[in-house]
Amino acid sequence: MSSTVHTEAPALSLRLKTETASLHDKLDTLVMAAKPFDNRENYGRFVVAQYLFQRDIESLYDNPRLLAMIPDLPSRPRLAAAAADLQDLGVAIPEGEDAPAAKTLDLASGLGWLYVSEGSKLGAAFLFKEAGQRLGLSETLGARNLASPEGGRGAAWKRFVQVLDNNDLTDEEEARAILGARDAFNRFAELLGRSYGSGAQVPYSTISR
Repeated sequence: MSSTVHTEAPALSLRLKTETASLHDKLDTLVMAAKPFDNRENYGRFVVAQYLFQRDIESLYDNPRLLAMIPDLPSRPRLAAAAADLQDLGVAIPEGEDAPAAKTLDLASGLGWLYVSEGSKLGAAFLFKEAGQRLGLSETLGARNLASPEGGRGAAWKRFVQVLDNNDLTDEEEARAILGARDAFNRFAELLGRSYGSGAQVPYSTISR
């Protein structure tokens, strides 16, 4: 007599974490190699990259389908915070060399990009602390883009993960969400390269998936 064991597919949040782990580690290495907290000029270059990335995804926060999935979505964007930080630092608002990426994203791919942005808020706790201790910046001066979301980082992330893991996406759409997250990680790496003058990274739209 034989029996068949049925296993459920892993949750989307777990798949995203697992399948983008190497890109996440690469981006962390790039950020720290740029030494953003050595001085305010270096930090300003990081905020430029942050601003351009947030510019890429700004339209996602007005997407009706995403708003239906994520009720608190309007509280999550950071473009205005990054712009205010640049003003504090005396850095000109960059115009960007490309059209915002989100203009061409479907719902599933957009979720992948939001996953990267929302997940970065957890790691930003360390960056925010460094900005305060080493550069004298705060949630009201130069480091708004790194500050904790209202209600705390953990709570905001938990709500987002619940959306990811209780979705109605098809298998194909979940695959597109993962590709979207991979593109987003590579996009931020590209923007860092531009901002710090280290040469542009491989364009996110042509990366090997």
